Amino acid sequence: MTYTTDGSSTSLVEVTNISPYGFWLLLGGEELFLPYTEFPWFKEAPVSNICNVELHHSEHLYWPLLDIDLSIESIRNPDAFPLVSQLKP
Repeated sequence: MTYTTDGSSTSLVEVTNISPYGFWLLLGGEELFLPYTEFPWFKEAPVSNICNVELHHSEHLYWPLLDIDLSIESIRNPDAFPLVSQLKP
């Protein structure tokens, strides 16, 4: 995340909250929830690794420390993307 001199964030994407059930991303003005049941790769990840997220292109997120990349549409509409992780939630 990048900050201006007044301390405000200039990041286009940031993790705003992490709970036992998943985490929230603020993407521009849109808030998205990633439940661990749908995105189990993040369940055991350290907070610092989850918070290290990058916006690649306008519709693609990447977590470099976890080597996870997701299309934003798969977060908005997970039912349209039937591939399921082999990891158990």
